[in-house]
Amino acid sequence: MRPCQGSGAGGRICETVEDMNRLGKATSPYLRQHADNPVHWWEWDAEALAEARRRDVPILLSIGYASCHWCHVMAHESFEDEATAALMNDHFVCVKVDREERPDLDAIYMNATVAMTGQGGWPMTSFLTPDGEPFYCGTYFPKHPRGGMPSFGQLLTAVSDTWRNRREEVDKASAQVVEALRAQAAGLPDADLNVSPELLDHAVAAVLRDEDAEHGGFGRAPKFPPSALMEGLLRSWERTGDAAVRDVVQRAADAMARGGIYDQLRGGFARYSVDNRWLIPHFEKMLYDNAQLLRAYAHLARRTPHAQDSLALRVTCETAHFILDDLGTERGGFASALDADTHLEPSGPGVEGATYVWTPAELIGALGPIEGAWAADFFGVTTAGNFEQGTSVLTRYRDPRDEAEQERLDRAREVLRDERDKRPQPARDDKVVTAWNGMAITALTEAGSALGRPDWVAAADRCARFLLAEHVVDGRVRRASLGGAVGASAGVLEDYAWLVTGLLALYQATGDPERLEQAQRLLDTAVERFADPEASGSWFDTADDAETLVARPRDPIDGATPAGASSLAEALLTAAAVSDVERAVRYRELAEATLLRGAIVLARAPRSAGQWLTVAEAAVRGPLQIAIASSAENADTATELLAVARELAPGGSVILAGAPDSAPLLVDRPLVSGAAAAYVCRGSVCDLPVTTEKDLRESLSGS
Repeated sequence: MRPCQGSGAGGRICETVEDMNRLGKATSPYLRQHADNPVHWWEWDAEALAEARRRDVPILLSIGYASCHWCHVMAHESFEDEATAALMNDHFVCVKVDREERPDLDAIYMNATVAMTGQGGWPMTSFLTPDGEPFYCGTYFPKHPRGGMPSFGQLLTAVSDTWRNRREEVDKASAQVVEALRAQAAGLPDADLNVSPELLDHAVAAVLRDEDAEHGGFGRAPKFPPSALMEGLLRSWERTGDAAVRDVVQRAADAMARGGIYDQLRGGFARYSVDNRWLIPHFEKMLYDNAQLLRAYAHLARRTPHAQDSLALRVTCETAHFILDDLGTERGGFASALDADTHLEPSGPGVEGATYVWTPAELIGALGPIEGAWAADFFGVTTAGNFEQGTSVLTRYRDPRDEAEQERLDRAREVLRDERDKRPQPARDDKVVTAWNGMAITALTEAGSALGRPDWVAAADRCARFLLAEHVVDGRVRRASLGGAVGASAGVLEDYAWLVTGLLALYQATGDPERLEQAQRLLDTAVERFADPEASGSWFDTADDAETLVARPRDPIDGATPAGASSLAEALLTAAAVSDVERAVRYRELAEATLLRGAIVLARAPRSAGQWLTVAEAAVRGPLQIAIASSAENADTATELLAVARELAPGGSVILAGAPDSAPLLVDRPLVSGAAAAYVCRGSVCDLPVTTEKDLRESLSGS
């Protein structure tokens, strides 16, 4: 016998194995948030499933994540309630899962939830057989009946009664759901489509028809940043020169940057806007959103006339600093998220947005009457407010009129940042997720290289060193770590893909051959472990030796984060351009086979194919390769050529500088009459080498 962990029963002794909460030592901050619940939570493992078989009870699976507002609401209402917890403990084996640590479980049971209810979201609540087969699913359930929804207690009683007295119905329902899940995991079908300029033009035209031209972006409330799609559209604009495509990106970028979804004091984007104007955010800030948006804004900034004064450049710099300053960890990785809620009292409920919103009186209190009134006007803070209880989310619908007003704004922002820092702050999910850190490495490296910020590249390299040292164990990638302790969850396809893409970006930025070798080793492992042996170019999201679930997940649709398959396509395509001939041929064939599978997504669901479009645009262009051969004697000229290439090359281009024959991309590319020379190739077709900035600009002007 041993004291109950977090049971809320003081010194009560645990009489049975199930009479305890097992989350206290979890590596997930989300699970640790529930370690003091009176619910006898288990982590997902074989032991939990065996316990359900032993007791002959269903599994109650609750999936969420640390920064999820409604997850906190349901926890406060139900999981912290002794009576509700008793119902859960008596009739179920209760399992908590962090969707960010176990995206495979989240994908399977989210598909089941959507199939049963027509919608999904978090917290996700699923009832499973002891074999993990779902038979009833939903999302948030209130403590008391509301809006046609049963109370959570009523639901628990009904499900338990059905399990005991109508088992045949449970077995029939679970069998049907599992059959549907396995059908969904069949992968993309063969399609008679080529990845051609015509297909890409079709996809882009369909996307443009869906634009919200009034407010920027796509869709209605709630409105999510079209992160990967922005990058794909920018690459399309570079290929076609169609100003309408660039304008769509510019409108979305401007609208988001000026609205409340963007933090006007510290930088960084919230996960989505609850309205269609980008005004009121759902306040959680995710690393994956900000990394993808950093990539797109940096791309837009470097291709914007008068880039030094552009909105895109400002947002790029502020977002990079948000990632570095607010999400950076001591060990070099980046934390997953900032919470949506702020706890004004340690034991009290979270209040959404409390850290971020202002009243005119608060601005005056911080800045004084004159400057406070000016700041209220500039940031759109009114006595009526645009949020709750007369408070306002800051917006920035105009720019300073002159240098003096810019200085006034800078002073006000500094004071307000300091003042806001004194408030209670949202919790931070310190979990370091490999895939999202790979996205951050990619974005920081690309942005730093293009915009002359070597400090960003250095931060990206430090993150890569951390991941390689801590998240790669015996050649295999782990999903996440917390405080340097690596979790048991195996890496999924996106983890390998984005770590490889980040390493390849660093290889181009630094010329360090070790980064290329590390990327190739991980890419070879991904190809070996995630490929569908029966369908070339088709990939599973879990490895061939991963835990056996009711279905082996693979989702080809780009959502808030890109699909594993489309992410791997980018890694393969880039690796093909920088590798030796043998590897290059193999990687290129796999990239092309993968894109052929993804062509059907571009044709039929282009709004959900942002990463597919991003990679396909690069593939159609070759991708463009720029190799700059140099020596110590002409380093200055090589540096000038490299700067031009990074400024003007379209997104997805591969750029590398170094001594002749020092890398695969530089083989048989000598100096020209002793001068540094740039070789521009589109696929296997190369221009004559050029040795001046002017000639390289002309060579790239039609690219």
